[in-house]
Amino acid sequence: MSNPSHTLVEFEATLRSVIDSLIDGQRGFQKLGDELKDPDLKHSFLQESLARAAFRGDLESILHQKGVHDVKESGTASGTVLRVWGDLKSKLGAGDHSLLETAEEAEDAAVEAYTQTLKAELPFPVRQLLSTQSAHIQSFHDFVQAALDAAK
Repeated sequence: MSNPSHTLVEFEATLRSVIDSLIDGQRGFQKLGDELKDPDLKHSFLQESLARAAFRGDLESILHQKGVHDVKESGTASGTVLRVWGDLKSKLGAGDHSLLETAEEAEDAAVEAYTQTLKAELPFPVRQLLSTQSAHIQSFHDFVQAALDAAK
């Protein structure tokens, strides 16, 4: 049988990849929401930023319940690069289409983080929560893709 502390470390690492992706989404969608010109898109991105924060809070609560008390907020290096790239595009006068391209790249990463995490062995309630969140992430990915197609 596995060492409980080793099991907890693996569990934390598994959830951490999704939490980092959610941090990226929360920060990135806030930034993009501030920069988008279309009011409907702006509203959708700001709302999604709040949804990602809520998802993150749910997962961090699970970690706290398992005894992980220090959940550091960092996000991923690729998420930071995408936010900087989106910021640069905005400062150079890029329109909504270009900003949506950046969002679509970020959503690809979020979908992949959930896909990989759901391959891990997880307790049923955690798997169920992640599956629900994953469906929402996929839905917003589809929304971004549709908005990108419409903005061409």
